[in-house]
Amino acid sequence: MPPTNPPLEQQWSSTEQEIARQACDRAREREMAALLAYVRETAGAIASMETLWKLHDFLSARRHDLDSKYAEDQYDAMIFLFARLIKEGWLSLEDLAGLEVSKLTKISALTKLSL
Repeated sequence: MPPTNPPLEQQWSSTEQEIARQACDRAREREMAALLAYVRETAGAIASMETLWKLHDFLSARRHDLDSKYAEDQYDAMIFLFARLIKEGWLSLEDLAGLEVSKLTKISALTKLSL
């Protein structure tokens, strides 16, 4: 019988889990601040109901995206999430200092792919 790998959550030390949580919090705060700035600017320019509903639709889509992106404790997808957040400009590799070198290498490699 082949050896089984431990669950991915167990492959993240408690220190790494804390670094990951803080990095996600930082990225979420940055993304939310940018969203709030955009909404303030856009809301000030609303001149019709059509524009209002477009903003509503945009916010509904963003909420869905943000809720799924920042779901709690997705350690099995954390490498991909960090690569995405770096590509989107919400994080940098420096924000992830303290993770295992192998994880940082994977994240860095994924940021270079166009998925």
